[in-house]
Amino acid sequence: MSKANAAWTARWKEGRTGFHQDDVNAHLIEYWGDSTGLTPGRVLAPLCGMSLDLLWLHERGHHVVGFELSPLAIRQFFESIGVKPDTTTIGAFTVHRADRLELWEGDFFEVTPDDLQPHDAWYDRAAIVALSPDLRRRYVETIWSLLKPSAQGLTLTFAYPQAEMDGPPFSVSEDDLRAACDGLFDVECLDCVDLTEGNRWSLTQVLKPIFGVRRIHNGV
Repeated sequence: MSKANAAWTARWKEGRTGFHQDDVNAHLIEYWGDSTGLTPGRVLAPLCGMSLDLLWLHERGHHVVGFELSPLAIRQFFESIGVKPDTTTIGAFTVHRADRLELWEGDFFEVTPDDLQPHDAWYDRAAIVALSPDLRRRYVETIWSLLKPSAQGLTLTFAYPQAEMDGPPFSVSEDDLRAACDGLFDVECLDCVDLTEGNRWSLTQVLKPIFGVRRIHNGV
């Protein structure tokens, strides 16, 4: 296991999960329909943790496929909704399934298009900000390979003066996201929320940009 992956699983074991929200993300509720215009379909959710956003999407008829490295996060997710999943192995992953909810336990970067059906949409609630900048393009390329042509998605990031804090979370501005997505996705900034006042990191500026993202059919 890489140092980054080991550090992530250690955070879950030690309870250092301040990034986890106990409620469904308000921006998902507000912008999901506007950013995707989707009827129920398959939704990809990389680096999903035990987010209740997965359940919200499922309750709206979507088949939700999340990827998470920590087995503890996956167990706690299903326990929190009172469901015991069936478990199988696909490639490098242990797959936990219940109805139209799937959590794939393993390293997201090891998934291939042969492992699962193409997805209609994707949702990134601050997943990309958990990755070091050198992994962003690989992350975006992996997502692109798992989607149907012209699939759409919603991406939430954080943007702050990177020199003021070591990530994660790393700063991902609109320019950063556009650079990572160049030639693969069209990016539209839907909103940008200022979280500077009283932020827990004492940063001089913290923004939460909200992006609608559309897959470019052929890519580069």
